[in-house]
Amino acid sequence: MVGRNLQIFTYNKLEEATNGFKDQLGRGAFGTVYKGVLNHENGNFNAVKKLDKMVKEGEQEFETEVKAIGRTNHKNLVQLLGFCNEGQNRLLVYKFMSNCSLATFLFGNSRPNWYKRIQIVLGTAKGLLYLHEECSTQIIQCDIKPQNILLDSFLTARISDFGLAKLLKTDQTQTMTAIRGTNGYVAPEWFKTVPITFKVDVYSFGIVQLELIFCRKNFEPELEDEYRMVLAEWAYDCYHKGKLDLLLENDQETLNKMEKLEKFVMIAIWCIQEDPSRRPTMKKVIQMLEGAIQVPLPPDLSSSISSF
Repeated sequence: MVGRNLQIFTYNKLEEATNGFKDQLGRGAFGTVYKGVLNHENGNFNAVKKLDKMVKEGEQEFETEVKAIGRTNHKNLVQLLGFCNEGQNRLLVYKFMSNCSLATFLFGNSRPNWYKRIQIVLGTAKGLLYLHEECSTQIIQCDIKPQNILLDSFLTARISDFGLAKLLKTDQTQTMTAIRGTNGYVAPEWFKTVPITFKVDVYSFGIVQLELIFCRKNFEPELEDEYRMVLAEWAYDCYHKGKLDLLLENDQETLNKMEKLEKFVMIAIWCIQEDPSRRPTMKKVIQMLEGAIQVPLPPDLSSSISSF
């Protein structure tokens, strides 16, 4: 289960490294992430994810995460350094990402400029391509969202949190599994009794891409009904009417790049097609993002004619 050169830590070592688990970085479905220092000589920080004690789902998440990310090596994935599997304690140790999550950065007081946002889109896409097609064990991440995309000191996107990931066997392209993911990012097929493919990640990626383009959340339940809109539907409607500027408010930098903006919106619309067979692979997404192939006009979101 260990994978590539992962270090095994004792619980006491990680408790000491995190100063008694005091500096909390974030909270997930199955546990909490803390800031710590394992090597005081180099002074580098680490992120220590402490899973809730031995609930069945937490145990499954722990094993999945170690198996999944322990076999990966890519600049757009968070690096897993080691773990603790001691008695009732399950902890994962990661390289610390100094700029926290994309959610914090994108929806906070300051936001990255257009160029950096597109680099984050591209980096996330390359991380997913690696998981889907290039690593030894094919992985469906299953929970792509801004909270699970971390940013290092150079604002490089790194996909994290593989606890809900689905590992595919050799030559397997689809699987039956219970619904996984986060509301607002889950593909429609999760709610049907059909096999799941890599295209569920493509759908989630398309939603995140729209959030990055417009610096808006896909869905804001805290707003009053009259102001609450689903970004994906709004973006499609504005694209269809040629009024994408309505989504930009005072973002003059992006307003000056309307041609590129429209292209990236078209790619996102392809990614969030209701029919998964209409969605492109991540390889085609990257080719369209980089301009290697043209972006065809996207169909209606409910179209069912196969293309990609």
